[in-house]
Amino acid sequence: MTLVGDLVPDRASERRIPGEEGIWVFVLGDMTVFALFFATFMYSRGRNPQSFASGHADLHVALGTVNTVLLLSSSLLVAIGVQRVLGGRHRDATRLFSGAAGCGAGFVAVKAIEWTELFRAGKGVGSGEYFSYYFVFTGIHLMHVLIGLAILARLVVLTRRPALTGKHQQLCETGGIFWHMVDLLWVVLFALFYLVR
Repeated sequence: MTLVGDLVPDRASERRIPGEEGIWVFVLGDMTVFALFFATFMYSRGRNPQSFASGHADLHVALGTVNTVLLLSSSLLVAIGVQRVLGGRHRDATRLFSGAAGCGAGFVAVKAIEWTELFRAGKGVGSGEYFSYYFVFTGIHLMHVLIGLAILARLVVLTRRPALTGKHQQLCETGGIFWHMVDLLWVVLFALFYLVR
């Protein structure tokens, strides 16, 4: 005899937190630190708008835009890759994660070009409050990108395996969450440094 309750799927058991729980603690902590950075930047900007406007004029908005497109594209590739992994098509995810890593490497190359041009123009960490913020914030973000690239490389290797376990799928989700955080942080940095005048 079948009870009606047996026919109704338990929705609570289907719900779960994507990735490892620890990644969410890390993301929350990292976002909190960056939120404090952003608030400090805006406070300083409000106290010295002319200096910040002058520093803004020296940035290459086109290069910042290219980097934004690269990271948004990489995030899309990672999101599709994680969906393929969860859908049992992890071999398809290898190319997607590789493409995302290529976009991330492109970001690093463009950032190196931008920094080189700024250094040649005499702009550095000691070139005033604006560039102190710029190099510190974008430098910390660049470290996040490099860590993210190492994670993506791990996911590329992982998805080449003949089969993935549930733990491997969770690792792919966790890596994706980290990469999306890196992307989100850059979008805010792009708005603060390249768009706000």
